[in-house]
Amino acid sequence: MAEIVINDVKINYSCSGNKDRTVVLLHGWGQNSLLMAPIETHMAKYATVYNLDLPGFGLSSEPTVPYSVFDYANCLKAFMDKLAIEDPIIIAHSFGARLAIIYASENKVSKMILTGAAGIKDKRKWDYYLKVYTYKLIKKMLKVLRLKRYQEELAKYFGSDDYQRTSGVMRESFVKIVNEDLSHLLGKIQAEVLLVWGEKDDATPLWMAQLMEKRIPNAGLAVFANDDHYAYYHQMTRFLKVIDVFLGITGVN
Repeated sequence: MAEIVINDVKINYSCSGNKDRTVVLLHGWGQNSLLMAPIETHMAKYATVYNLDLPGFGLSSEPTVPYSVFDYANCLKAFMDKLAIEDPIIIAHSFGARLAIIYASENKVSKMILTGAAGIKDKRKWDYYLKVYTYKLIKKMLKVLRLKRYQEELAKYFGSDDYQRTSGVMRESFVKIVNEDLSHLLGKIQAEVLLVWGEKDDATPLWMAQLMEKRIPNAGLAVFANDDHYAYYHQMTRFLKVIDVFLGITGVN
């Protein structure tokens, strides 16, 4: 393992392999580089692989201030620049795909594999907005009544699992990131993109993958039937075979 400091944030990462190709792995929110380790081990046979703990996760330190998704993307760009990584293959899951989308819309990327990619604003139903408005109203009342001690319990009741698992600067970052819509950047991605999705993904539903496939100029979609947001991990052997074909490295030893 190694580390690099970017804007006072310590970034922990591993580097495996020693080949001409370069692969960068980006995990999802609330996760760390361990979930991407099987991909790192596999891809190290064909490429130099960088597997990151994004700021605030794994062994990397938290940001000193709340980060937006673009702050995270700028951190990724600084990481690439400091290590002289050019034209990488990016493999990203969920939140990590947000950073990949931003990076690829502004920089040259060889190819990308995005699985369960976040970045498109969800189609909210009426009950979601009712819950949000109720939360805001109760929060305001607690503030007026100076009952701050109940605000944390309120957040636990109304917040998502990802929200509840965070605190401090990471919770503030999550709030800034979760509703950021990156769909306007999809058309700017020039690299070939493979989308791998679980058919029953309820975190980033399949319609998001279909929209990405439509808007990214050179994209294809592979759907893993009867699987969820972690389809790539549940079916790792199959996932690795699919990306081998996509990258043209089938049969390489």
